[in-house]
Amino acid sequence: MDIRRPRLPRTRAGRRRLVQAAMAGCVLALLPATWLFVSTSDRLGTTADAPRTEVAVVFGAGLWDGEPSPYLAHRLDAAAKLYREGRIEVVLVTGDNSREDYDEPDAMRTYLTGHGVPDARIVSDYAGFDTWDSCVRAKKIFGVDRAVLISQDFHIRRAVALCEAAGVDSYGVGVTAKHDVTWYYGGAREVLAAGKAALDAVFEPDPRFLGPRETGVTKALAGAR
Repeated sequence: MDIRRPRLPRTRAGRRRLVQAAMAGCVLALLPATWLFVSTSDRLGTTADAPRTEVAVVFGAGLWDGEPSPYLAHRLDAAAKLYREGRIEVVLVTGDNSREDYDEPDAMRTYLTGHGVPDARIVSDYAGFDTWDSCVRAKKIFGVDRAVLISQDFHIRRAVALCEAAGVDSYGVGVTAKHDVTWYYGGAREVLAAGKAALDAVFEPDPRFLGPRETGVTKALAGAR
């Protein structure tokens, strides 16, 4: 097979236009990431900075042999710390349960109860298939108007921006993590995910599964008082 290499423009003006087009493409690609950075700059902090809020939302981050991955465990540790310090009253765990042998929310619940959070203060969202779905369901299904969001530092800006777009007044706690291969992969992935986040915020698509309104958060809060 004769594969021809792409030819660069022969004229100086043509090469200039090619460089300008490449630069414009880079700028457009980075605009969504810039939006995430700018729009969330005043809504991020650590567990020590988190305001007292009724609900915390913890996003799923994968299971290892049925138990929370190290990254997910760090998120849950932060939620348990906030609960023990009296900064939150209820934890909404949102994750993937799209098949019978994979249940993020139940694994998250088990971990939290083992770290001092009463079972009655934990509410499970089994259809948090991605960040946008989790944010929309927190608002429309569970009635959450304000929340502390907990995720890794490379993901938390997107979580805050999307939950704000979904109508949830949000403060993000970015959990630090060892800068290993997974961390660098997550950071690189966020550059691409920022584009989808911008589209979700603009067009507000329905989540993959919406379903009926649930009263779990309301009941858990009532029991906490």
